[in-house]
Amino acid sequence: MSGIVEGRVVIATGAARGIGRGHALEFARQGAKVVVNDLGAEVDGTGSSDAAAAVVEEIEALGGEAIVNGEDVSDFDGAARLIQAAVDRFGDLHVLVNNAGILRDRMLVNMTADEWDAVIRVHLRGTFAPLRHAAAYWRAKSKAGERVNARIINTTSSSGIYGNPGQGNYGAAKAGIAGLTVIAAKELERYGVTVNAIAPAALTRMTENLAPGGTGADPDDIAPLVVWLSSAEARGITGRVFNVRAGVISVAEGWHAGPGVDKGGRWDPAELGAVIPALVDKAAPNALTDGRIPGRED
Repeated sequence: MSGIVEGRVVIATGAARGIGRGHALEFARQGAKVVVNDLGAEVDGTGSSDAAAAVVEEIEALGGEAIVNGEDVSDFDGAARLIQAAVDRFGDLHVLVNNAGILRDRMLVNMTADEWDAVIRVHLRGTFAPLRHAAAYWRAKSKAGERVNARIINTTSSSGIYGNPGQGNYGAAKAGIAGLTVIAAKELERYGVTVNAIAPAALTRMTENLAPGGTGADPDDIAPLVVWLSSAEARGITGRVFNVRAGVISVAEGWHAGPGVDKGGRWDPAELGAVIPALVDKAAPNALTDGRIPGRED
């Protein structure tokens, strides 16, 4: 098989179903060798299955190469074994796609500590741990004088970068992933590694309860952007977050300083009543959950 990532070795986490499955299959169609990582758990993170093996069978039926990996990406040592598994089987690693995640939605007044911890662990720690071990692998290669042309693509969400009620745990984790993406991009650029993130919208097991009538974008439509970001053509793109739904792609613009005032000294709290409301009135409103800023047509 040939394509824009021909010969590259890719790890895709959470790749047994939904968006991750779409990634794995498109990478294979485009010539990559794929490590299909997944525990095969339910949406809430419980249980297990051999769903990843079915994806590997699909890839092999396409004429591609792939292996199953069942490591828990939120386990630090397990994440190290995941990176090593790719190197042991295919001789190298070029791309890491952090996609694994779970949901335990609850309004804040009812959320338990366990529901908070489980989601933060899988999403945020489960992004950090593979990223950290992959970064160390590529840094070692770079320091040894080898040319590195590697990619990391993380998965954030509109719930994190724009906000969505009922998903405080999920949104906090996803906002953290967006922030980690920007920081990692700055740290790893010197080693030949780009780091970007996507905020996808599609109908999957994780979103079907949010889509009345079971309608929504095809999860397979997310993969083309991820595969392109993993290619040699994307070497100049790093530290960015992309919204992607079906055929629509946009760049998510992060926090930046808006209207401000400098007194030149320490404020008295009593003075701020005449200052802060005026600044907020001048500032753009927070984006809606779909990323649009109210009152702006563009």
